[in-house]
Amino acid sequence: MPDTPHWIRWTFPASVLLVACVALAGCSGGDFGRTRQDFINDDMHRWIGGEATSSVGLRPSQFQLTDNERQLRDLAYPLIEPPHSRPAWRSVFGDYQPLPAPWRQAPAFDRTAYGRALIDEPHRSHSSRYANLIDDVRDDVTRFEPFFASAIKVLGLDRKRNASLAHVSELSPRERDDAIARMQENTLIVQWVQQCLERRVSSYRWALERLVIQAPDGMAADADRLIGELAAQTANPPVAAAPVIGRALTTRG
Repeated sequence: MPDTPHWIRWTFPASVLLVACVALAGCSGGDFGRTRQDFINDDMHRWIGGEATSSVGLRPSQFQLTDNERQLRDLAYPLIEPPHSRPAWRSVFGDYQPLPAPWRQAPAFDRTAYGRALIDEPHRSHSSRYANLIDDVRDDVTRFEPFFASAIKVLGLDRKRNASLAHVSELSPRERDDAIARMQENTLIVQWVQQCLERRVSSYRWALERLVIQAPDGMAADADRLIGELAAQTANPPVAAAPVIGRALTTRG
């Protein structure tokens, strides 16, 4: 087999590769609003619990996160982040930012926002819009089971924690308050994800309906099937977190 002509070989001088590596490193360090390196750590999603509790007038726990609680928050973030909320190029480097809990979000939830963004964004063809919708729904279906498996584990351990409070010797008021606050945090996180999933199903259905009337395509059937699967999962979660005592938790919008 003859050698590849030198004029079509991909060759990069070492200096070019070095400059590219430096540029990429700089991008991940916080330029242009991207994720700062000092924000990326094992507890980068810890804020979710504090946001959830403070949004309903409760204080966050000062206990360190357990491995299971950390995993719960890590798995929750992709489900509470609005779907299709950033351009694809940003997701390569990250565009991380804290989000408000649903109990104090303003303005009220707009089920049309996702669909309008999907339809208004430039696309090469209408089929790419269907493909984006299908990918977003499939991602949520894929994330559903891992999150709720984690929730089952965390809430189960919290029941044991709650039962043990009456038997811990010399339990200080601060320890008791932090234990209760952590259980409230975990419960609220599960409820937060549940509300977001319900809203996502509503948004996906609105978007599909508009795609069907604007650009009918056989891909609509696949999208509808996936949305139905996500809706069925959301309506029958494997674990339901009881409302936090002393506070009515309702969804606005």
